[in-house]
Amino acid sequence: MNNSHQPKIAIIDPNTLAAIGLRQILQNVMPIVKIDTYGSFAELEANNPDDYVHYFVSMHLVLENRNFFLNHRKKTIVLTTSMKEHTQLSDFHELRVNAPEEQLVKSLLVLQQHAHGHGKRLAITLPEQVNPLSDREKEVLSLIVQGYINKEIANILNIGITTVITHRKNIMEKLSMKSVSALTIYAVTHGFVDINRI
Repeated sequence: MNNSHQPKIAIIDPNTLAAIGLRQILQNVMPIVKIDTYGSFAELEANNPDDYVHYFVSMHLVLENRNFFLNHRKKTIVLTTSMKEHTQLSDFHELRVNAPEEQLVKSLLVLQQHAHGHGKRLAITLPEQVNPLSDREKEVLSLIVQGYINKEIANILNIGITTVITHRKNIMEKLSMKSVSALTIYAVTHGFVDINRI
């Protein structure tokens, strides 16, 4: 790893727009990670590929450079647009990048929590932070990301619907977040809700 001990992830995809979008989502899910993007396998090779804890790689680049990625299969996550499993890629984790944002975020959070199916997390931990939310706001946040609407949250917590709306507004202001996807990332990475409950 590099001298700063900051975990590094590489995105290798010739589609610049897709790589930038994925980098932004990954940065939200794993804020302490350094993420580099490369448009080709040759660019990755020229930049110390062993320094990276994970590679997010377009499917065709994995197929074209199969030997390298097979040797690094525990680090490799194949970016695909297909719903079908590919037999030639059965050794790798796949991430469907054309999924709706909430589903893509959930898939990334599952990878972040469970990595390659052996109960190990991606080699990334979040720094300790002071949480700005009250206990009640944490409860409301947990229910929001589990998909409950304001009325249901009010019934579950036995509070008024206007109170739920106020809590929701305060949560978004305190966290400077504007979408349920961003709240989901925050809630899961801070342990307020289990990924299997969303």
